[in-house]
Amino acid sequence: MGFVKSFEEIMANTKEAREIYNAEMITVFWETTPEIISNLLPPPLKPATAPVAMAFVGDYPTTNFDVTYKESALFINAEYEGEEGYYCLSMPVTNDMAMAGGRERFGFPKKMAEIHFEKMDNRCLGWTERRGVRVMQINVTLTGSFSDSAVQDRLIKNRQEKDGSFQNIFYNFKHFPAPEGSAFDYDPRLVSQITVAKPKELQLGEGTITFNASNYDPWHEVEVVRMLGATYMEGDIAILNGKVAAETGFMDLLPFAFLKWDMK
Repeated sequence: MGFVKSFEEIMANTKEAREIYNAEMITVFWETTPEIISNLLPPPLKPATAPVAMAFVGDYPTTNFDVTYKESALFINAEYEGEEGYYCLSMPVTNDMAMAGGRERFGFPKKMAEIHFEKMDNRCLGWTERRGVRVMQINVTLTGSFSDSAVQDRLIKNRQEKDGSFQNIFYNFKHFPAPEGSAFDYDPRLVSQITVAKPKELQLGEGTITFNASNYDPWHEVEVVRMLGATYMEGDIAILNGKVAAETGFMDLLPFAFLKWDMK
């Protein structure tokens, strides 16, 4: 293994999925406003049926890509050509290779951060800090049910009968600044990517999310109108290879293109 890889080494590192084993995650869901969703979605993404936001904190102790790390993320519901998924607004991580891999392959807006995850019987706590600000904190109580039964029903319906897994589509925009100093070095690409969660344990409950305003990580812009519920999962995650779903124009994406960098 050196600076120049052999064909055998390259092929040995080619995977259909990035696998995470024995992950622990807490996730909270809330209703925000349709106006916030509409303002935050770049074209060609459109608002989905309901103005729902989601955030999680995860601890990933073992992977098939030689990285262990913690991660958190903020998503809003979105739709592209009739397929509902989640558009990622922010995804802090604790490992540089996890940051580079997700950003360069799929376009996830990853930044380095301090992340905490803790489970205490039926209570869970997670938070993310960057540049001296606790950007978000999640508190979950595992009561056995969501505060909104309709959202709970949709979650359970989404579970695959065959193996109990969940599949979610994630949308990101892949782009890089041009070396000449102009906006982008190619037309920004909308990437569609599926992640499969395979719970060994899944508990439902209620949760809260608390934001602190930050110029660099403005999670507080995704206003909480009503909390919907929370989950705790222990299990495996498969991050499947994605695809380029569309290309968009420079000016269409430019106002939305600074999720990956700290700009004040």
